[in-house]
Amino acid sequence: MSSNKHHDLHFESQLIHPPGDGDDIYGDVVVPIHLTTTYAQPAFAQPPRYDYSRGGNPTRQVVEDQIARLEGGCGGLAFATGMAAITAVLSLFEPGDELLIPNNIYGGTFRVLSRYFERFGLKHRFVDVADLAAVEAAFGAVSPSPKAIVFESPTNPLLAVADIAAVSDIAHGHQALAIVDNTFLSPYLQRPLELGADVSLHSATKFLGGHSDVLAGLVAVRDEALFHKLHFIQYSTGGTLSAFDSYLLSRGIKTLAVRLDRQVANAQRIAEWLEEQPQVSRVYYPGLPSHPGYEVHKRQAAGAGSLLSLELAPGRDPQRFAQALRLVTLAESLGAVESLICHPATMTHASIPAPLRAEMGINERLLRLSIGIEHPDDLLADLEQALAAI
Repeated sequence: MSSNKHHDLHFESQLIHPPGDGDDIYGDVVVPIHLTTTYAQPAFAQPPRYDYSRGGNPTRQVVEDQIARLEGGCGGLAFATGMAAITAVLSLFEPGDELLIPNNIYGGTFRVLSRYFERFGLKHRFVDVADLAAVEAAFGAVSPSPKAIVFESPTNPLLAVADIAAVSDIAHGHQALAIVDNTFLSPYLQRPLELGADVSLHSATKFLGGHSDVLAGLVAVRDEALFHKLHFIQYSTGGTLSAFDSYLLSRGIKTLAVRLDRQVANAQRIAEWLEEQPQVSRVYYPGLPSHPGYEVHKRQAAGAGSLLSLELAPGRDPQRFAQALRLVTLAESLGAVESLICHPATMTHASIPAPLRAEMGINERLLRLSIGIEHPDDLLADLEQALAAI
């Protein structure tokens, strides 16, 4: 459970000083790495705070308490990957339960629902999370109504914006949970629990780690009873974050604010420039006034993030464009210091059948950019020469 240490600090300072950081014995100013798997016990039936590292580890506890505090939750949990975190959250539900999910969603979430949880009777249905009337109708369309809505804002890869407070209110009106994947923005830019969501989760591999060198997942929970259910799932299934990766993640979180400030500024400039290019037919970025969710996003988030998607004009070859880039790397993942580009149809969303991808609006000309902290002039020059090549 999270600590209130340093609760009066500004967010940027809280990033540097997590609850329980340092060491009371030797005075470490960084989180010590506790590699032990087991802990000495004083006597029978007298377990200490930590008895076996699957159930708890002091290094992991730091990042768990940190995400709880940063998100404004009562508790946090750290997992070996973002998908392990999502799997744990989905394990809250029973056979026969139905979940609502966005009509464009991360391919890994769709894959685990459609090819794993569906075998155990957990159902899902698509809804346009940017359309509140559609969300309300989806909850009322069947009886019993869905048990939760699991959504992203912005969504992956089309960056549709959901009104998190309103969607959460609708879910709660139907005695359902509102679960938000907050990976794209991080708690620095958006805090779903403070907007009314019940669970906020992250692929911490992305912005929170920030350096493409650690796989991790984090979950923050608003309600104590729900936290204990998820802690039981974490302890029972064992997909926990290792002590060394917990240390790397704790180190990455410290620079989240300075990294994202630069990334968002870069992304805004690039998105505005791309909108003017004749080789590009559409830019998806919630920081653009042309984005349909611009006003909602501005109201609930402190910045537009550093992810944007672009659709090349008809006849322009996306593979040729990606291969012409010299500074931006063709790779999956996002949120790190280096800029990356991916082709959702063949990479992040390849697990979604082609007809369904087409319905979602994920076509072959769609590319997703994760903007890093390079100098913006260098990034623009690289994008300009690659557009010229097509």
